[in-house]
Amino acid sequence: MRAEILLYEGFEELDAFGPFEVLAVAAFEPSLVTLAPAERVTGAHNVTVVPHAGLGERPELLVVPGGGWAARHDRGAWGEAQRDTLPRAIAARHAAGTTLAGVCTGTMLIASAGLLVGRPAVTHRSALDDLAAAGAEVIAGARVVDDGEILTAGGVTAGIDLALRLVERRDGVGAAERAAEAIEYRRDERVHVGPRAEGCRRPTRVL
Repeated sequence: MRAEILLYEGFEELDAFGPFEVLAVAAFEPSLVTLAPAERVTGAHNVTVVPHAGLGERPELLVVPGGGWAARHDRGAWGEAQRDTLPRAIAARHAAGTTLAGVCTGTMLIASAGLLVGRPAVTHRSALDDLAAAGAEVIAGARVVDDGEILTAGGVTAGIDLALRLVERRDGVGAAERAAEAIEYRRDERVHVGPRAEGCRRPTRVL
């Protein structure tokens, strides 16, 4: 599966690198991308990354990290939502058939694209009111919400659980368990399965 992780100035590093590690271990062939080809991009904690490429026209999976939302920083997810270029690009990929996975306040970039109206979703606890205001059905107790072609996760480290859910959907529970063991991580299986996720492999524990 061709998986792209979308970086932008001020992204939260663990939102991106946690899923990257899991997806790489599970042979998803993840790549770090920016909206347009860039020599480097700097995260919220000043880690500088050399992206692999620009965002593809139709990746199979697009992971969207958060960062800087609660502080209303211009540099981060909040600023990207206000500029609207990134949300429009996310919406275009979704319309083309790309599965979206929002990590932490990366969910708010998906919401800003108008894609979560009436759909179950979760984000970092500091942005739950904003998520509700965007029209989503907030599942506050979930670590991960799987609603078929759009998945969302709670704050920061929840991106690891989201990636493990993606592994489970593609390859089964055993593969997800092996990936978790490989990175020495104890999986949080509080997964809410939405109505559009019918046919996906079901997690061990469903909310």
